[in-house]
Amino acid sequence: MKPSAEPDIAQVTELQAQLQVLKEQLLQSEKLASLGQLAAGVAHEINNPIGYVSSNMKMLAEYSSNLIHLVKLLGQQVTEESRSALWAHFDFDYVCADLPKLVQESEQGLDRVVEIIRDLKDFSHIEETEFVEADLHQGIQSTLNLVSNELKYKAEVVKDFTELPKLYCIPSQLNQVVLNLLLNAAQAIEQHGIIRIGTGFDDRWVWFQVTDNGKGMNSAELARIFEPFYTTKPKGQGTGLGLSLSRSIIEKHHGVIDVSSTPGSGSCFTVKIPRQLPE
Repeated sequence: MKPSAEPDIAQVTELQAQLQVLKEQLLQSEKLASLGQLAAGVAHEINNPIGYVSSNMKMLAEYSSNLIHLVKLLGQQVTEESRSALWAHFDFDYVCADLPKLVQESEQGLDRVVEIIRDLKDFSHIEETEFVEADLHQGIQSTLNLVSNELKYKAEVVKDFTELPKLYCIPSQLNQVVLNLLLNAAQAIEQHGIIRIGTGFDDRWVWFQVTDNGKGMNSAELARIFEPFYTTKPKGQGTGLGLSLSRSIIEKHHGVIDVSSTPGSGSCFTVKIPRQLPE
């Protein structure tokens, strides 16, 4: 009797599940690429008006300083009584002290916007596939800048950076891994906690760690943490693809990603990337 040519039902079911996973991962990657293109376009469009405003603020600082000086000189041409009355009416002493501060704060705000735009542009090239020499610390810092508002309400971020050699990688994709790990750490913290991000290297690897003092995971959760669609978050608060995609990115870099966790104490994710690309 010939063996049946029909595929096993369990195999078909497994293949269908794997196909669905691949479809979801492709969709997520396409969404990230589209968002990256959109972010790059928005950043470029914002750059021009920011440039005008920044230049104008520098001129405003100079003009306001000159005008204050001129008013003080003109004040010497009137009687002390008149000058005192005018100064009091316009609160001139306060204006003289406050105006430079306002201009300085505005310039600092513009500098922050420029910094965010630069980081957004660095982060937006998620579709890139070329390995280049990059500064891991710069990528981590850019990612921290972008998620600072999300993190500041959940945790204090403590950096423990070691001077690192340059790393051959796809920077935007490593940034995505850092982002996923930081957001996971923040979501694991129920009140205000601490997120530590450290770096280091040895003869073979360059590595970084993201550690939190959140709720942690048990052994059953740890065993499934990198499975597509598996999430410990409440329904609607995560796709369950972040860590799966992160592992795929790290494997593409010929690296490894490990996790250790203790319920009630927190988790530690360690990412290792080889210092030299395989031949």
